[in-house]
Amino acid sequence: MKTENTVQESLKQKQGAGAGLRLPVTGMTCANCAANIERSVRKLAGIRSADVNFGAEQLNVDYDPAQVSAAEIVQQVKKAGYGVATREVDLPITGMTCANCAANIERALNKKTPGVVSASVSFAAEKASVEYIPSVIDLEGIVRAIRKAGYDAVIPDEDEDLAEDAEAAARNAEVRDQTVKFLVGLLFTLPLFVLSMGRDFQILGPWAHAIWVSWLFFVLATPVQFYTGWDYYSSGLRSIANRGANMDVLVAMGSSVAYFYSLAVLLFSIPGGHLYFETSAMIITLIKFGKLLETRSKRKTGGAVRKLMGLRPNTAVVLENGEEKEVPIKRVEKGWRLLVRPGQRIAVDGTVVDGQSSVDESMLTGESVPVGKKPGDTVIGGTINVDGAMEFEATRVGKETALAQIIRMVQEAQGSRPPIQALADRVASVFVPAVIAAAFVTFAIWMLVTGDYVPSMIRLVSVLVIACPCALGLATPTAVMAGTGKGAENGVLFKSGEALETAEKLDTILLDKTGTLTAGEPGVTDVVAAEGGEEDILALAATVEKGSEHPIGKAIVREAANRGLTAGRVSEFRSFGGDGVSATVDGRVVKVGRIDWFQGQGMDLSKLQDEILNLQNRGKTVVMVADEAQPLGLIAVADTIKPESREVVGLLHDYGITVAMLTGDHRTTASAIAEKLGIDEVFAEVRPDEKAAKVKSVQGQGSRVGMVGDGINDAPALAQADVGFAIGSGTDVAIETGDVVLSSGNLHGVIRALSISRKTMRTVRQNLFWAFCYNVVLIPVAAGVLNPFETLPMLLRQLHPILAALAMSFSSISVVTNSLLLYRTKIK
Repeated sequence: MKTENTVQESLKQKQGAGAGLRLPVTGMTCANCAANIERSVRKLAGIRSADVNFGAEQLNVDYDPAQVSAAEIVQQVKKAGYGVATREVDLPITGMTCANCAANIERALNKKTPGVVSASVSFAAEKASVEYIPSVIDLEGIVRAIRKAGYDAVIPDEDEDLAEDAEAAARNAEVRDQTVKFLVGLLFTLPLFVLSMGRDFQILGPWAHAIWVSWLFFVLATPVQFYTGWDYYSSGLRSIANRGANMDVLVAMGSSVAYFYSLAVLLFSIPGGHLYFETSAMIITLIKFGKLLETRSKRKTGGAVRKLMGLRPNTAVVLENGEEKEVPIKRVEKGWRLLVRPGQRIAVDGTVVDGQSSVDESMLTGESVPVGKKPGDTVIGGTINVDGAMEFEATRVGKETALAQIIRMVQEAQGSRPPIQALADRVASVFVPAVIAAAFVTFAIWMLVTGDYVPSMIRLVSVLVIACPCALGLATPTAVMAGTGKGAENGVLFKSGEALETAEKLDTILLDKTGTLTAGEPGVTDVVAAEGGEEDILALAATVEKGSEHPIGKAIVREAANRGLTAGRVSEFRSFGGDGVSATVDGRVVKVGRIDWFQGQGMDLSKLQDEILNLQNRGKTVVMVADEAQPLGLIAVADTIKPESREVVGLLHDYGITVAMLTGDHRTTASAIAEKLGIDEVFAEVRPDEKAAKVKSVQGQGSRVGMVGDGINDAPALAQADVGFAIGSGTDVAIETGDVVLSSGNLHGVIRALSISRKTMRTVRQNLFWAFCYNVVLIPVAAGVLNPFETLPMLLRQLHPILAALAMSFSSISVVTNSLLLYRTKIK
C-alpha cells in the first residue's frame, strides 16, 4: 500500500458522457507547479477542463470517459513529475488456464475498470498486482471486474495469515475441482477408448459394430465433453468476448469438431462414417491431466516464498515481571522483552539484552556458519537460536521485520516482467488467431488435394489441439520465479526481473572501497608531528573531527579517546565536502583534510613529502593537520581489507568482467590496495558526490556497469549503474536504492547474484527455444507436411489428434520442470 486514506477523489457522472474527477496531488511547491499540471493534463484527448487548486492541493478535471480514463489522467500527472496518492494490492487469481487468460484480466482491469491505475497479472504466480484509486473503486469492485471477465480473485484479509489461508484454500479448491473433473473424464474415457480401439482393430466380435454400441460411445463421450470439458467452452467464450482468444478456444474447437462430426454421423446414419467420440474425449481428458500436472509443477516454482513464510514461528515467549508467558506472534509489540531458548526460532527482530548464543541465519543470508550474538547485537526474526538462551527486546514486528520485507521483495520480483518476455508476449497476443487460421487453411488445402473430408478434418483438429501458447507464456515467468527464489535462499534479493536479466550482461563491476572491499572501520596507524608532539597533533585533529560522521573522522576521535586525550573548545566549525574540515580550537584555526586540498591552497608540504609518499605507498590513507600558515603533522589511517575481497575479484575475472575500484583516497594509496587485490582499474580521489558521474562516464564508453556499494552513502551511484548491488546486513533488506540487495553483507553475494542471473537467463532461453520450436515444428507436422515422405512412420505423416493432445499437455510441463531445475543448481 502506498498511502493510507489520503485519496479524496470522486468520480461523478455529469450531463451527457462527461465525468468529473477530483485528485489530491502531491509534490507541488508553488503556483507554477499547479500550472504545469494543468498544462500537462490538458494535452490529453477528451479533457474538457483541468484546474488545480494549489492551496487545497487538488486537481479537478472534467473529461469524456469515452476518450480518456481516470488511470490515464493519473499517469499524466505522474509523467509531469508529481504524485497522486494510490494504493497497491496483490490479488490471488483463480480460473486461469493459459497466458492469454492473464492478458484478458489485464485488459479488463486496465481498459474497462474506472479507478484502476495499472494492473499486471502473472500467469505463473497466479496473482494480479493492481494499483488503484481507493475512493473511485474498492477491492470488491476490482474483484467484480475480474469476475465479470470470467475469473475469480481472493480478497486479502486485514490479517495477513488469514489472507494466506484464504488464498491457499482457494487454490486447493480449484485443484480439487479440476481433479474431480479429470477423474470423471478418465472414468468415461477409458472404457470408451478400449471399446473404440477394440472395434477399429477387429478385436471384439461382430456385436461391436451394432448401432447400440455407437450410441454407447455417445453416452460415454457426452459427460466428458460437457462436464470435464465445460471449462474450455466457458473460458473460451469469455476470452472471445474480451477480444483475446486463449488456449481454451483451441481445445474447445478441436474437441467439438470431432464430437459433433461423430454425432452427425450417428444421427443421420452417414454410410461409412467413422465415429471419433473417443478422440474428443481423449483430447479433453489428456489436456485436463496435463493442466493438473502443470499446476502442481508451477506452484513449486514459488516454493521459496512459501518456505520463507514457513520460517515464522506461531508463538513467542514474553517476559512479564520475570514470568514467562507464551503469546501468539501477532500480539508481540515493539519494546516487549522476549526469551528464546536453544533450538527455537527467534520470533521478531530485536536487540539482545541478556545472554549469549550463536544464531543460524543461513535461510536469510545464505551463510552457513552460525553468527555469535551478545548483548547489544541484532537478531532477526525467523532465524534459529543454536545453543544458549537469550533475552532480547523487540524492535521490529509484523510487516516491519526483515523476513516480512524479504518475502515482499521476492514476491514483487517474481511478479515482474524482464524485457526478454516482451517477444513471447507479442507472439502470444496473436498466437491463437494465427493457429485457427492455420487450421482452416490446412483443412482447405487437404480438401482441395484429396477431396476427402475425414482426413482433412483430422488434420484440422490436430493443428488446433497441438498448438500450445501456454509454453510461451510460462517460459520466462517460471524461470524468474525459480531464480529469484533461489537468490532469496542464498541471501541475494533481486528487486525485479529486469535486474535479474541485466546482471547477466554486465562487463564491468565498480567496487566502492570503504565498507565494500574493506571492513569500513578504519583505524589510526601512524601519527607524524611536524610541530609539537604526536599526541598534541592527534588531540587537535580529534577536537576538530568531534561529531564527524566520516569514517576517518570517527577513527581519529576513537584513537584519541583510547589514548585518554582531552578535546579542546571548538567554535566556527566548517565542512568542505569530501575535502576536509576546519574549526577554531582554543582561539587557533585548525584544518584537517586531504593532502591535495592543502596543495590546492598553496601550502608548502616539502618537509613532510617523504613521509606522505612512504605512508601512501604502504596503502594507507593520509590526512594532514595544519593551521592557517603551515602543516602541523600527518595522521595515517588504514582500513582492514575483507578476507574475501581478493577471491571475489578473481572470480569476477573468471566471469570475464573488468573490475574497477572507486575511492576518495589518494591515487598512490588506492593503487597500492588495488595491486594487492588484483583490481584492473582505479578511480581515485573521487568525492562522494562524484561517484554517480564516474559510473556514467564508464557507461559512456559502452560498458554495462554494475556498482557495488553500501546502499546508503553510494545511493546515487547505485541508481546510475545498470545494476546496483547494495550490500547490507540481514536487517537492511529495505534498502531503497539498488536493484539487488545482498543481505548477507558478504562480497561473495555479488558472485552468487551473477551466477543466479546467468543460470536463470540460460533457463529462460532454453524454455523460449523449446516453446517456439515445439510450435514451429509440430504445427506443420500436424498439418501434414510430412505426408509425402512415405518412408516415415504413419504416426508422423498423419499425426492423430490424441497424440497431438498428449504432446500439447506435456509441452508446458517440460518448460516448468526445466525452470524447477534451477532450485537444484549449485551456486558459487
